[in-house]
Amino acid sequence: MRSWISAARPRTLPLSLSCILMGSFLAAAQGGFRWSVFGLAVLTTVLLQVLSNFANDYGDSVSGLDNDERKVATRAVQTGAITKEQMRTAILSFSVLTLASGLWLLYVALEGGTGQEFWYFLGLGILCIIAAITYTVGKRPYGYAGLGDLSVLMFFGWVGVLGTYYLHTRSLDWSILLPATSCGVFAVGVLNINNIRDLDNDRRNGKNSIPVRLGAARAKTYHWLLLSTGLVCAAAYVILEHPNWSSYLFLLTLPLFWKIASGVQKGQRPEEIDPYLKRMSLSTLLFVILFGIGQLL
Repeated sequence: MRSWISAARPRTLPLSLSCILMGSFLAAAQGGFRWSVFGLAVLTTVLLQVLSNFANDYGDSVSGLDNDERKVATRAVQTGAITKEQMRTAILSFSVLTLASGLWLLYVALEGGTGQEFWYFLGLGILCIIAAITYTVGKRPYGYAGLGDLSVLMFFGWVGVLGTYYLHTRSLDWSILLPATSCGVFAVGVLNINNIRDLDNDRRNGKNSIPVRLGAARAKTYHWLLLSTGLVCAAAYVILEHPNWSSYLFLLTLPLFWKIASGVQKGQRPEEIDPYLKRMSLSTLLFVILFGIGQLL
């Protein structure tokens, strides 16, 4: 059981919930929050995140990316704690569970709506499942081509926040692209820390992540840019939509992000960089909570 819990990577779950919370906070600020939608969105997102983590564990091990040279954050299939056959079964099972939970969410959220809405969101949900699996699985996983950052920005930012907001309110306010982008770039920041940590091993094994393409020094500069972009987008939204003091509560996370970026900047070995993954994920969740509270006050 410990091996399966480890393979599910619990420290990534706060990050996956951030976009759901952001969309829900923004909907609540407009008087459109629904507990049923929130609960099912959380369930679907957690299942999708675990599916993604299982697929990542399997794909990196099958491709040879996770091997004996990896000493930090070892994987379950890599170490033999879970067999490839068991992991394939788990991937299939969580794909079905995620789809079932997503269908339940759409039934509750879109009841009385148009068929066009349902098919649009169903297609989007299936795309999310495919993206979660093909990040590292298949003949040409897009994560190995350096496209993971764009995918994370889309799904953990724009799709997650705008989709959740729409399911609550049945409407769209395009200004929320700004806080959605904040969520997205902070999620990319988590991925960037992961890829900086694994840079040498990825380079040796043909994974062309952004840090492999940029090099360690520029990847760390890129990390500062990601965090700055997230904070600027949030501030821009507040200035445009809610210019009162409480809306700036999210700025309390500025020292945390500064400490994370500084730690990544100074880190040289994988074991020095790895702790900042969890800190970045939790800091993003705290940012969303403070931002959301600021919208409600």
